[in-house]
This record gives sequence, C-alpha cells and structure tokens, in this order.
Amino acid sequence: MADISLINTPHGGIPRLREIMRALRDPKSGCPWDIEQTFASIAPYTIEEAYEVADAIERQDWHELKGELGDLLFQSVFHAQMAEEAGLFDLDQVADTMSDKMVARHPHVFGTESRDKSAEQQTRDWETIKAAERAGKNEQGTLDGVAVGLPALLRAYKLQKRAARVGFDWPSTEQVLDKILEESRELVEARAEGSDADIAEEYGDLLFVMANLGRHLGVEPESALRAANQKFTRRFGRVEALLEAQGKRPENSNLQEMDALWDQAKREEKPT
Repeated sequence: MADISLINTPHGGIPRLREIMRALRDPKSGCPWDIEQTFASIAPYTIEEAYEVADAIERQDWHELKGELGDLLFQSVFHAQMAEEAGLFDLDQVADTMSDKMVARHPHVFGTESRDKSAEQQTRDWETIKAAERAGKNEQGTLDGVAVGLPALLRAYKLQKRAARVGFDWPSTEQVLDKILEESRELVEARAEGSDADIAEEYGDLLFVMANLGRHLGVEPESALRAANQKFTRRFGRVEALLEAQGKRPENSNLQEMDALWDQAKREEKPT
C-alpha cells in the first residue's frame, strides 16, 4: 500500500518520487495508463524528454530546464520501477552501477593515477577504459555497442569516430570534401537514371559523409543541425511577421517575395 504521508511531503526528494511511481503502477489502485506501460512503450517518451532537456539548455531557459530534468528523471524512475517489478533491478542498483562506472573511469580523481595530464590524454584513457568495458560485455567488433536507437545522424558520427580509432579514416578533411563531391555526383546520376531506392541510397551515403565531415571539422552534426533548425524557425517566423504587417500570410505570398523578406531577416540579425 502506498505511503500517502510520503507522497504528500512537499520536499520528499527522490524517495517521494519513487513512492509516487509505485502508487501509479499499483495493479489495484494505480493509474490504468501507467500500469499498461512497458519498457518499449515508454522508451519513445524517454528519448523525447532528453531532447526537451537539450532544447531548454539551448534556449538558456533555466527555470524550464529544472522541469525538463525532472521529466527525464521520472523516465528513469519509471523504467527502474518496471524493472523492480520484473525482478531485474531497482533504482538503487541503477545508481550504484553509475557510481561504480564513474569511479572506475576516473582513476585520476578517485584512484592513484596523477591528475597532471592533458585533456587529450584523459580522453585517450577514457576510451581505453570503455574499450575494456566493452570487452567485458563480449563486444568484440569495433562498432559493437554503438546504440542502434540513436538518432541516425548522431549514430553515423559515432560509428565513424569508432572506426577512426582503428585507422579506418581519411587522413585529411580535403579527402572528405572530395568524397562529398563524389557522392553528390552519384546522387545526381541516381536521380536521372535510378530508381527511388537508388536515390534514397545515394542520399543516405551523402548524409553519412556529411556527418564524417563534421567530425573532421570538430563539429558535432546533431548539434549543428539543431542549431540550423532553430535558425530556420526564427528567420521564417520573421518572414511571417513581415508578411502579417502587410496584411498577408505565406499562402497569399509567393517565393520571390518571401525570399526577399528572408534576406531582410538575415540582414536584421547581422550586428551593426
């Protein structure tokens, strides 16, 4: 039976949240929707909440970030509660696993190794430790352990980064740019002569190489594309506002007019 006193405690912290989750999942008195959920059905919400955390950070909305972190924390509590019900593990074990991992991965902080090393050396040490962890999980292949459920652009970046560690990489950025030109030509050829499947394949190849270019330039492609999305949204919103000032909407305008307003929006953003 749920501990109602704890549930109603204003500053009950993590114990209160866990008790609320237990009450929601109670087969007799809980919420029917929460009771019906599974790991698979909740996973999309977990991913969505992580992106909302990133969005709040990009907008520097710190009040909203607190709420979004709470939503993401609740997802972890939800998964842990379902795991506890199935006899797999509980939230304390999740926390212990994370704590053990962080202590093991930071011997220069929690162990006997010296902290007097460069960030580059620490990164190499980190990857060595993670490689040992993967070996312990019987992940023998270079690309084993790169999560399939990652956004495709981010997974492409991580796959190429992992392959580069064993020397499978272009030595220079110029060679990546040459490859982009090659893939672009192949996409043009597929559009002219190929099937829809051929076009999709060549387009995917081009995106894959673009992700690799980001790695060579030191640009994380998922973050760069999010920023580009945000810029497009902001500028198109300005185009709509300029049209509204003329008593128009985009559907009542034309490309030439909107393109001119887009250029105006770009000029307005440039520092004077």
